Amino acid sequence: MLDLLKKHFGYDQFRPLQKEVIDCCVSGRDALVLMPTGGGKSLCFQLPALKFPGITVVISPLIALMKDQVDALKANGIPAAFMNSSLSQGEMARVEQMALREELKLLYLAPERLAMPSVQQFLKSLRVSLFAIDEAHCISEWGHDFRPDYRNLSSLRRMFPETPIIALTATANARVRTDIVKQLGLEHGRIFQSSFNRPNLTYRVEPKKKSFDCLLAEVRDRPGQSVIVYCFSRKSTEKVAADLRANGVSAAAYHAGLTPQERTRVQEQFIRDQVPVIAATIAFGMGIDKPDVRLVVHMDIPKSVEGYYQETGRAGRDGLPSDCILYYSAGDRFKQEYFIREIPDPKEQLRARLQLQDITNYCEQKTCRRAFLLRFFGESWNETSCGGCDICLPPREQRKPLKDLTPVDFDRDLFDILRAKRREIAEEQGVPPYVVFGDKSLQEMARVYPQRLETLSRVFGVGKEKLAHYGETFLREIREYATAHNIAEKEVAPKETSVRAPKAPKEKVKRAISETIEATILLLKEGRKVGEIAQMRNLAMGTILQHIEQANDLNLKLETSHLTFPSQERYHTIAAALTATGGELLAPARAKLGEDYSYDEIRYVRLLEKLRRRSQATDTNQRASDPDTDDQPF
Repeated sequence: MLDLLKKHFGYDQFRPLQKEVIDCCVSGRDALVLMPTGGGKSLCFQLPALKFPGITVVISPLIALMKDQVDALKANGIPAAFMNSSLSQGEMARVEQMALREELKLLYLAPERLAMPSVQQFLKSLRVSLFAIDEAHCISEWGHDFRPDYRNLSSLRRMFPETPIIALTATANARVRTDIVKQLGLEHGRIFQSSFNRPNLTYRVEPKKKSFDCLLAEVRDRPGQSVIVYCFSRKSTEKVAADLRANGVSAAAYHAGLTPQERTRVQEQFIRDQVPVIAATIAFGMGIDKPDVRLVVHMDIPKSVEGYYQETGRAGRDGLPSDCILYYSAGDRFKQEYFIREIPDPKEQLRARLQLQDITNYCEQKTCRRAFLLRFFGESWNETSCGGCDICLPPREQRKPLKDLTPVDFDRDLFDILRAKRREIAEEQGVPPYVVFGDKSLQEMARVYPQRLETLSRVFGVGKEKLAHYGETFLREIREYATAHNIAEKEVAPKETSVRAPKAPKEKVKRAISETIEATILLLKEGRKVGEIAQMRNLAMGTILQHIEQANDLNLKLETSHLTFPSQERYHTIAAALTATGGELLAPARAKLGEDYSYDEIRYVRLLEKLRRRSQATDTNQRASDPDTDDQPF
């Protein structure tokens, strides 16, 4: 597998969890794979496809995504094709014949085609070794991007009972995961979940004041780099794009009001680096495979945390530092609430309200935003500071300009020359530039100045096929530049092995508590109850509960033995709902409990549960360190 990885993709090692998923696929087992955008999900089925005797059928939701992935696979020497409405009858027949002659290793289909009897018969005539369901959250009505056509996929298990299925998604909470498993019949398969953390992304929420001026400054800080700007309405996308153009920035709008031909043209211009900035509604971007988006901006509050996470995930898919900025105002929330009240279905309306509450909590967060996102998806985060959000970074006015921050350790002039050559080749071949080489590969070339094929072959992302197709072309550019500047070839840095040396533990950063939390702690010490403290301080009960939670999270000494909950029956009901929904987030527990239970009640029970667990852990540690306990040996 490592040989195939290097030969076709130019990588020397797997990313976290890829090898385990690939081994599961090759053994013929079903799998549900949860990996963040940019985590390498596609490789989990593309590499096994090369080992299988038959064909791997990939279900993908967007025509543009199919074409991009097929172009990239062909550039890596892997026979692949797609079947969708963009093909003529003759082209469709040609792809079918290639599949029947077993000349393809991967075949991409849109989900709606599976409902066609002719397509079902065609698939039954093939030796299908694996079904891969990309963007699998679309099958769940609880997902943020439910697509009815994905329900057709539930028939796969019935039609192909012996063929393994791998479902992949970057955004699925516990409820959506359960729905995916049920719909696709994956009950006996394995679930793989890698970390949702994207360490190369910096998350920022900025006040929505002169937001266009701020956006323009951010775009100008990244000349020529790819940027996606999400707007609430079609009209807003047109205005933002027009205003950017008026200020000398090449930008285009993308929304559902454009004709299919116009949308395809705009998307192609963006993917091919012809237009660097796209102002778009959320209709844009699902499955966009462009790895070098350096900035994703939300001009308005998103509809859900899941949607926001997926949209920000389009930044920095190549692992290089990138930014995600959200401009927030309370007015945006009121605007969303107005539209929610117009939803006729009470069930849909409740779900939209809960989603809005979650994303509002994110925007108004006073602690680490990365920690919030990870907890939302059921992942713990124990670091005091992530160093990659506006809460954990120094205040905006204290930061250096962006250009002085993401240090350049490669030759920028050579990098620009190689980018120009890449674009020239991409336009000749009719493929996106990143299909030729990604930015990461070009940056490494501009760092080590390879002047021999053997050295170039060791550069990240340079596989056997790309070396044969593009090697000499890029070496000519590098040799010419190196000769003119009298630069010798450098040694390619040795690749990191899969066994990593343990990192030295980081020293914990200590933080002083605020005066308002300290005031709450002092009243607790006096034996005051939560409601009493709230009344004395003229604050909401939820605010007092947050004070105590934050003090507890900092392991401060607290006097809480006098805190009780009015009803034991309600307490146990709420505690069970919290446990069933992951133990941390309020909105999923409230959805399970119903409107008869308030957020303050749920927050109070969550606090008491945390205090109980902390007390138990303290008792356990004391017993373990006490030499006089009864269970000590004689």
